[in-house]
Amino acid sequence: MSDHLISYDQLTDFTRSVFRHIGCNADDTALATRALLAADLRGIDSHGVARLSGYIRLWEVGRVNATPDIRVIHQTPSTAVIDGDRGLGLIVASRAMDIARENAKQVGTGWVSVQNSNHFGIAAFHAMQALEDDMIGWAMTNASPLVAPTFSKDRLLGTNPICVAAPAGEEPPFVADLATTTAANGKLEILQRKNSAAPTGWVQDAEGNSTTDPNILKSGGALLPLGGDRDHGSHKGYALGAIVDLFSALLSGANYAPWVPPFPAYVPMPVQQPGKGIGHFIGAMRVDAFRSVEEYKLHMDQWIRGFRAAQPIRPGQHVLVPGDPEREAEQARRQKGIPLSTGIVEELNALASRLGLPDLP
Repeated sequence: MSDHLISYDQLTDFTRSVFRHIGCNADDTALATRALLAADLRGIDSHGVARLSGYIRLWEVGRVNATPDIRVIHQTPSTAVIDGDRGLGLIVASRAMDIARENAKQVGTGWVSVQNSNHFGIAAFHAMQALEDDMIGWAMTNASPLVAPTFSKDRLLGTNPICVAAPAGEEPPFVADLATTTAANGKLEILQRKNSAAPTGWVQDAEGNSTTDPNILKSGGALLPLGGDRDHGSHKGYALGAIVDLFSALLSGANYAPWVPPFPAYVPMPVQQPGKGIGHFIGAMRVDAFRSVEEYKLHMDQWIRGFRAAQPIRPGQHVLVPGDPEREAEQARRQKGIPLSTGIVEELNALASRLGLPDLP
């Protein structure tokens, strides 16, 4: 399928019209749009406007509240738990970061665990907000149970991403944003649209056998933890995913393990849920709570430049610092436009028609 290039401004106008239609106020509409399109700008196509129809389907079945009363239900000087009132995770997680940053300004660090939320887009959008205050930002979330722990047939964890964003001086910030699986589910969805096979180590079938079928989740298969199998360290990916579940849900009172609500609105909700909605964990750490910002940035720049100067294995290659590919994608896409497949454009225009809104240009 050929790509359509849509400008960021055009995609912004379209997305805002959709969020306004479901009742989001002006501030939330602007925030949700920026959070969602951050994925498209940064080249994470699986988490941008490709998800917009899914969010609206969740709203239509009553699982997303467009006018949430996001509130703190427990707090200390450095920590808080907030109830997202079933709001868009794009908004709820950002509000949680506001609280984390404010707490960090007061006492050095701020940590917020979130219950009763929904899918929050890319973790980097939320973690990177801390960079504005010379803070290190953290963001993680649990997700639909599509992942089988090492040696298991059962799907007990989500892709459960982790992001850490750290400021630098003259160099761009360090931004590590990764799923705790070998590949995120959105990568499978892209392969499905292209009718391409999945690489070995991404998924297993219902009996736990390795497969390259990108549709295998529809017939009881599972995503695999980072590493793919025990010999390649999948127990470590499993442990990382479990840590995200602990911080995001066991601390907040959100659902965890197989009880996390599924993203597709047509998938039945788990019965006897132990918590509320999806959970996130957001953090902000003031650099000057540890050392002077000037000293830190001097050494952070030196650290980054050391990696950039590393000798590559092959001519023409170069060593990347986490965040480089996404930053380069954003620079290119702001200038040239955001590539959307024909399938996504058709899906978005079908959504617009259903809501009585103008099509994409």
